[in-house]
Amino acid sequence: MKHSVYFAYPGDLEAKTGGYGYDRKVISELRNLGWHVDLVPLGAGYPFPDHDTILRTEEMLGALPEKSLVLIDGLAYGALGDIAKRLAQRITFIALVHHPLASEGNITEQEQSTLLASERLALKHASTVFVTSSSTCQQLIENYDVPGAKIVVAKPGTEQNVQAERTSQVPIILSVGSIIPRKGYDVLVAALNKIKHLAWECRIVGSRTMDAHCDATLQQQIIENQLSDRVVLVGQIDDVRSEFTRSDIFALASRYEGYGMVFAEALSLGLPIVACDAGAVSEVVPADAGILVAPDDSDAFANALKRIVTDRELANGMAEASFRQSKLLPSWTDTGKLFSEVLEKAANERI
Repeated sequence: MKHSVYFAYPGDLEAKTGGYGYDRKVISELRNLGWHVDLVPLGAGYPFPDHDTILRTEEMLGALPEKSLVLIDGLAYGALGDIAKRLAQRITFIALVHHPLASEGNITEQEQSTLLASERLALKHASTVFVTSSSTCQQLIENYDVPGAKIVVAKPGTEQNVQAERTSQVPIILSVGSIIPRKGYDVLVAALNKIKHLAWECRIVGSRTMDAHCDATLQQQIIENQLSDRVVLVGQIDDVRSEFTRSDIFALASRYEGYGMVFAEALSLGLPIVACDAGAVSEVVPADAGILVAPDDSDAFANALKRIVTDRELANGMAEASFRQSKLLPSWTDTGKLFSEVLEKAANERI
């Protein structure tokens, strides 16, 4: 007989981001495996919730039955250091860390220090910590004092696809991710400006509402570089897969990724990739499937794009390697089974 688990999450679970997409898949797979999953919405504003949200969060979590099993998204859990310490005596926390909160871009040193201390305390009181990559696992061991034996690496699943045929006369460069500083769109546009003498089109797909200032600054950069007719800010859409299938190159200049599900998506459709060697990106993208450069290096990013745009043989070879690599990635069924096994053990231990 399967046990019950509470899934606690911040913000909007239906948001079109990699982290929330991961959460939704895990919930779905656990339910498919017979788990009863109760959702516990913790409210907006994380990882910097206001005072009222913090009070409601502690009230909701504190009202759960004693010995409850609580799988909680790290975007909220990392901000709940003191609450986790108080409640861990009566409920079992299982943390799901997509990436350490202090690794998020565009935060002050004081905010970074606060998040580091809070997340370190919260993780101390989690019975198990799920992470999405070996890179994040190592980071938690080295910087957050989390014992390795307490960490479980559960890589995102990837759906297997048929390799798309490239028929574009003008190469289409695709970038997918919310428009926030960490995604490095300023670097991408700066790189595109350096190769605007070449034939290409670029489509940027992702939410434009998560950081209004970042979105406005990016629009202005595109206008100032006279790229408005070649760089399209598509915004958030439901059918992202169609964008991948019509594209020739995937490019994202993230300054940090806890895994990077969009890179796995690009692999599954056989796209050559240009990205930054940051966080877990090199763990997902093998050397023969793309070109990784240092973060914030628009010259190197431009040169990488130029090589793939101008060298069809290189692009085709990377596309083949990309598609081959995708066959080695886990499925969501694999990821769900791993969660189920770990949760089953935790449930049995608390009885």
